[in-house]
Amino acid sequence: MPPGSAGWRFRRPMLPSIDRRRAAAGSHTRTHSGPMSRFSNAGIIGKQDDDPKVAATIVRLVGHLTARGLDLLLDPVAAAMAPAATKGSGDGEPLEAAELGRRCDLIIVVGGDGTLLHAARELADAEVPLLGINLGRLGFLVDISPDQLEAHLDQILAGDSLTDSRTLLDVQSNGTLGRAINDVVVHKWNSVRMIELETYIDGQFVNAQRSDGVIVSTPTGSTAYALSGGGPLVHPELDALLIVPICPHTLSNRPLVVGGGSDIELRIRDYEQDLVRLTCDGQVDLPLVDGEPIHIRRSPHRLKLLHPPGHDHYSILRAKLGWAAHGRADRIC
Repeated sequence: MPPGSAGWRFRRPMLPSIDRRRAAAGSHTRTHSGPMSRFSNAGIIGKQDDDPKVAATIVRLVGHLTARGLDLLLDPVAAAMAPAATKGSGDGEPLEAAELGRRCDLIIVVGGDGTLLHAARELADAEVPLLGINLGRLGFLVDISPDQLEAHLDQILAGDSLTDSRTLLDVQSNGTLGRAINDVVVHKWNSVRMIELETYIDGQFVNAQRSDGVIVSTPTGSTAYALSGGGPLVHPELDALLIVPICPHTLSNRPLVVGGGSDIELRIRDYEQDLVRLTCDGQVDLPLVDGEPIHIRRSPHRLKLLHPPGHDHYSILRAKLGWAAHGRADRIC
């Protein structure tokens, strides 16, 4: 029964073994793509920004993909930023992300991680693969530099790529459904006072806390807000979820790593309207109602990311987090 239909509830699947549980979850896999046919329909989603580099990159992208024989469809932002380049591409009409997901077999996102997060939530049901061109800052998810755009695109179009399958979260609050790629966060708002929360996992009481809030994160989100809250870095292939308190009053209240199939329930004590928020990926707010619990669990859908050959998760961590490289360039210990 899909989320949103009548009678839908969060239920934990009963699977007899770890291997079968990982198979049912889709597992966090990153494998080399074998020989495959070229993509035929590509969608382009642009970052909403006045930066001229965004428009210039879209122009290059449209020209290169058109020369490779792909049919192109663009979202309104990309179409508005490069009108001359998009003339004659696709059917000429810009489309929203959900429609792009239904009509394309590849989506290319031009921007930063925030642009990709927004697109991924809209495209989750279609499960179309996403490829990110990095024009943002950190770029944990969008990892193709504009300097290498054409070379990496040709490799990926030829089937020489890595496929990365990531966990998504579904959240339900007062009958309203939401989805997140990084995290679902309950946090204080318009107040310096702490909020009181109770946490339940699979129906079992875990703890009560006074804090500035709590982050429920996927492994993908472990490099986002959860990292700022003192949570661990979790490899995206792990079948796990993180529960990270935000500035807890009790120092023994530490982050938890739980099974990826866990049903997580959050209850807000003494709820005061306009003083607490529920947010998905820091971009979408969901309504809260006094006495109504918040349910969070792994989504049945997956985020599919494409990476160029040589993609290395640890290399990205070193680059983005400023970790030290080898002490000597000529020798590895």
